[in-house]
Order: sequence, then structure tokens, then C-alpha cells
Amino acid sequence: MRILIATDAWHPQINGVVRTNEQLRKGLKRFGAEVSFIAPVRSRSIPCPTYPEIRLSYITQAHIHQAMIKFRPDYIHISTEGPIGFAVRAYCLERNISFTTSYHTRFPEYLAARFPVPLSWSYAFLRRFHNAGSGLMVATKSLANELTDRGFNNISLWTRGVNTTQFRPDNSMLFGTKQPAFLYVGRVSVEKNIEAFLNLDLPGIKIVVGDGPQLEQMKQRYPNVLFTGNKEGEQLAQIYASASVFVFPSLTDTFGVVLLEAMASGLPVAAFPVMGPKDIVVQGVTGILDNDLRNAAINALSLDDKKCRMEALNYSWAVSTKQFLNNVQRSHWAPKENVDRVGQLQSHIP
Repeated sequence: MRILIATDAWHPQINGVVRTNEQLRKGLKRFGAEVSFIAPVRSRSIPCPTYPEIRLSYITQAHIHQAMIKFRPDYIHISTEGPIGFAVRAYCLERNISFTTSYHTRFPEYLAARFPVPLSWSYAFLRRFHNAGSGLMVATKSLANELTDRGFNNISLWTRGVNTTQFRPDNSMLFGTKQPAFLYVGRVSVEKNIEAFLNLDLPGIKIVVGDGPQLEQMKQRYPNVLFTGNKEGEQLAQIYASASVFVFPSLTDTFGVVLLEAMASGLPVAAFPVMGPKDIVVQGVTGILDNDLRNAAINALSLDDKKCRMEALNYSWAVSTKQFLNNVQRSHWAPKENVDRVGQLQSHIP
């Protein structure tokens, strides 16, 4: 089985979409599938407006065609709604080749946080993008219900996992204090609602891990907060293990892989009762969901770290990968037709 994945989010970007795609690649190989990516090439990219750390790549139909002929995929999945995603979508529609898509990011809400663009316009644009495919994968039931209400079709669940070997409880004490340590991990940007966390009156210290367009501004505005910048691997795992509570102020995330990383590290979660947290957090067991974020953070201090860890063990990338495979195989695909159709195109490079 050969699976081609088109994505505008790839290394060196650091975000949940990249982590998911990387884990999917590893998981698919373990299931015996061959995987190829059409992903950004830095030499042919420009910085995304308001997000210079994210590069947007231009891709030609000839490049896509050559990738198709070389790899001859059985299945095509479009991971993002960026320039690469749109180019591959156009290529498939023109040639009547089936594809699935996934919805990782609530771009309408992100766009509305920066510009006066009505949500209805953005959702109409995305609905047209995704409904052209044979199946749309989403991470939570809450998101599936919301998109169904907005007219999106053929939705299936594709949850996420966590590396419970890397993210684990230990005796790390990176912050040199016995005071409570309240941690945020993610982009430092307006749509993450980070100031809802930074403005809280909490006993102890606050730590922010991540980069983003507001980082320098937040450093100046909140000098008593420890901003570490991006951290990965064992460094990030030790930061999680050294904290007391994971605070997740976002109102717009579709899932939040960082929630699983925190729980796997034995960290209870404090968050608003919105999509993402309410799909993952067990109220009063692995976290506190409350419209009063300070109340959630304070009460989360008393939760059992062992129960947080046990709940995270229910999420594995193996299960996530199996869901993905099941979704592409049952989304009204005709793999042989796809291969034959790509093969018939070998005589012409657009």
C-alpha cells in the first residue's frame, strides 16, 4: 500500500500538525505501508503573513505530476488547506482522482482574531475545499458535530496519540523551587488566548514554552514569567515533569496534543470547557474545566498525577494510525482506479 500525503506543515515548523504527520509517517511504516510526502521546500517558500516562522511553498502542477508518476500512490491524503493542499486538490479534481482530507486547525477563528473576516465566509471556503474529497478526518467528536452542523460531509474520527515513553513522570526539578509551577506549551500568539493564562493571579511561577509572533511582546509585558522559547525532545519532557499544572487557555484548538503530553507526564490540566479539553480531560480526575481559569488551575493542584498518567496511556499513535488507515480504506476509494489513472498520465507532463 502506497500513501501520498500533501502537507503545508512540515519540519522545521514545530506544531501539532507537524507532530501528527511525523508520527503518522512512523506508524504507517510500522503497518507496512509506503509513505511519501509533498511538503514545503524552503528554497521555494515565503513567510506566512503574521507567522514568519511558517513558510508557505509554491508548487507547480508539473512537480505534483512527477511526484505522482514516481510514487504511484494507492491513496492520496491532503493534510492542510495551504498552497500545497490546494494544488494537490486541484490536480486530483482535474483528473478525477480520489483523495481524503483532514481538518487540524480552526482557521476561521484564527483569521477572525487578526482581521475582520466573517466566520461564515471562511467556513464556506473550507467547506468547499473539504467536501470535494471522499472523506474528512477530524480529531474529536465535538469537532465532527460542529462541522456537520456547518455542512461538511463524510466526516470520520481520527484521534491523536502520545509518546508515553518520552513524556513520563520523573523527579525533575528544573525550576529550583517548591512553589507550584504552572506551565503553558504552544505558540505564543493571539489565537491561543495566552494572556488569559498570563493575567491569572496564581501562587507560584508561570512558565511558557514556545515561540510565536507575540513572544517578544509578551516577554516585555510579563517580566515575571519564564519564557523558554521552543523546546523539544528530552528537554521538553523534563519541563513537563517539573511542572505542577498544565494550563491550556486556548478557545480554538481542535484537539491539543500538548494536553496528552502533559497528562502522560503526570500533569493535571486546567482549561476552559471547550472543544479539545472537553474531549480529552476527565473532569475532576485528569483536570479541571471551568470558565474561571484561575479556579481551574488552583483546583487542579490537588488532582492525582498517577490518574493523569493512566488516562494518557489510553492514547497511542498505533491506534491513531490504524484509524487513519481504516478511514482511507472505507472512504469510497477505488485504489486500483487511482493507480491506473495516475499511470495513464505518464505520457504527459503539464
